Amino acid sequence: MQSVVYTRIPRLDPALVERARSIHVADLHEGLGPVVGRQCLMQPQMRALFPAARVCGQAITSFNFPGDNLMLHAAFRVAEPGDVLVLTNGGSPQGALWGEIASHYSRIRKLGGAVIDGATRDTVQITEMGFPVFASHVSVSYPGKRGPGAVNVPVVLAGVTVNPGDLIVGDADGVMAIPPSRVETAVRNAEARMAKEAEIKRRLDGGETLYDVGAMKGLFEAAGIVEIDAVWNDRADAS
Repeated sequence: MQSVVYTRIPRLDPALVERARSIHVADLHEGLGPVVGRQCLMQPQMRALFPAARVCGQAITSFNFPGDNLMLHAAFRVAEPGDVLVLTNGGSPQGALWGEIASHYSRIRKLGGAVIDGATRDTVQITEMGFPVFASHVSVSYPGKRGPGAVNVPVVLAGVTVNPGDLIVGDADGVMAIPPSRVETAVRNAEARMAKEAEIKRRLDGGETLYDVGAMKGLFEAAGIVEIDAVWNDRADAS
């Protein structure tokens, strides 16, 4: 196999990325709708290394041979400030793809974070430095540096196809990869959802019930929910 590195990705408007940066993953997920939102959402095994980790930036993708992380170093060569390194070895825990030195160097380079379908290690040190890392495994397993692999080609992480340049957003709730053509819609709808939820909270603070604010009466009726003013095991013929 010939290893290959593509040096460029399609670039989003930085102002749009900044708008997305202030939005939680749950709101962006809802903003994409029930089908596309699910297509962009990585499976739950992709978790933040520490609860405060947040990431928002464009994907520099790296496919690594299982047990090897040579192509991580190729990805470093083409990544720009704010970019998110998106690494996979097919999801194997063998050969840690990430660790303390990679995080330290990423901070120097002002990179946005790392999302890894594979293993990371040095979790205490990374947490202490506060660099945002998301991974599907934690393992100290030694990584080789032989290749083969590729950089800035489509890869699959935790059930989602990630293309170079996709917007990667992650927080304690999960990680999404949003295609550039969908980012504006996701952000606009998420901002509208946030404004709506702010109004809901204002009404709840004013004493209204969630049943009324959420218009649950119609939903209950549509679902055929029946309310019975009794204990469940009451019997009319009980002696």
